Amino acid sequence: MQADVELDAIGLLCPLPVLKARKRLKSMEPGQVLCLLATDPAAVVDVPHFCAESGHTLLHSEDREGATAYFIRHA
Repeated sequence: MQADVELDAIGLLCPLPVLKARKRLKSMEPGQVLCLLATDPAAVVDVPHFCAESGHTLLHSEDREGATAYFIRHA
């Protein structure tokens, strides 16, 4: 899956991956896709919850070299 912007949050713990994603999404245009790379075990719950609460769409998630890549479409 292609992303317009990739954000590396590998090694960061909750709530930092979601906070960094929120900040990056604010600078993006509606419809653009952010790829958030995270290793935080809580991200599997936090990222979908963040998307549901903020109106963004979690398109897909996949394992990528020891991390999880979350593809989020800006609302």
